[in-house]
Amino acid sequence: MSALERVADTHNETGEGPLWHPEEERLYWVDIPPGHLYRYDPAADEHERVYETPDGNPLGGYTIEDDGSLLIFTDDGRVSHLEPGSDEAELVTQVDAATRFNDVIADPEGRVFAGTMPGEDELGDLYRFDTDGTAELVVEDVDIANGMGFTDDLETFYFTESEAHQIYTFDYDRATGELSNQETFLETPADDGVPDGMTVDSEGYVWSARWDGGRVVRYDTDADAVDEIPVPARKVSSVTFGGPEYTDLYLTTALSGGDRSEEGEGAGALFRYPDVGVEGVPEFRSGLTL
Repeated sequence: MSALERVADTHNETGEGPLWHPEEERLYWVDIPPGHLYRYDPAADEHERVYETPDGNPLGGYTIEDDGSLLIFTDDGRVSHLEPGSDEAELVTQVDAATRFNDVIADPEGRVFAGTMPGEDELGDLYRFDTDGTAELVVEDVDIANGMGFTDDLETFYFTESEAHQIYTFDYDRATGELSNQETFLETPADDGVPDGMTVDSEGYVWSARWDGGRVVRYDTDADAVDEIPVPARKVSSVTFGGPEYTDLYLTTALSGGDRSEEGEGAGALFRYPDVGVEGVPEFRSGLTL
C-alpha cells in the first residue's frame, strides 16, 4: 500500500460525507456547520468550494441523483435539489424535524435513508424518503445517527449510532425499503473513540471512521478488526472509496471548535490513501427529484 496523503488542507469545522462522483471524476464533501460543499479534482490536485447554503445554515449530507445532480439535506427537515454550478437549491420535500440532518445514504432503488441530530430535549431519528418524496420514520430515538451501508447481497443494512458506540444490522427488504430485526454488529469501547461515518468495500468488509480515535478501522463480516489506518487528526469523521477503479480511500476530518495543536496537525483536512489494497463499490444514486 501507499502512504496517506493530505490532498485538501482545509480547516473544516466538521468535514463529512465524502462521495466520489464518477462522471465528474471528482470527490465531493461537506463542512456541516457553515453549510459548505467542497469538490476535489485529483487530476488537477485542486479543490474548491462549490456551494454554500444562502442562510449559512448547516448542510448535513447529500446524495448524487440519477442524472448526476445533487440532493442536499439541511436543517429543519429540508431536502433540496442542487444542479451543478448553481447557487440556488430547489426544495423537493420536507419533514417535521426539529434538528438538522446528519449523514444520508441512497439505497439500490433510489430511496434515501437520512438521520437527524438530537436536540436539547429529544434524541434524533432515522427517516426513509421514498422516490415520490414521501418520508417515513423508521428508527426512533437515536443518539447521533451516523454511517450507513449495505452488504454485498443487499439483504442487510448497517446503521451507526455514534453515542451508543454501536453499529447495528437490520434485515433490509429491497422491494419495500423496510428495515427489521435490529441486531448489534459492533460495539466499540467507550474509551476508544466514537464510530462515525462508514463504507463497505467489495469484499463486504466495513470501514468505520473513528471520531476522537484518530483512525479508520476495517472490520470483517464477523466484526473483527483486520486493519486500520492512523490519521493525523483526532476526529476522523467519514470514509469512502473513489478514483476510476475505486481503489483510493478518502477520509474527512474535523477541527470541531478546537485547533490543530489539540486536534492534530491535519485536523479539518481531506485525506486520501491511494491503492489501499481493496476496491470499494460505487454508491447508489438517489431518485427523489420530482
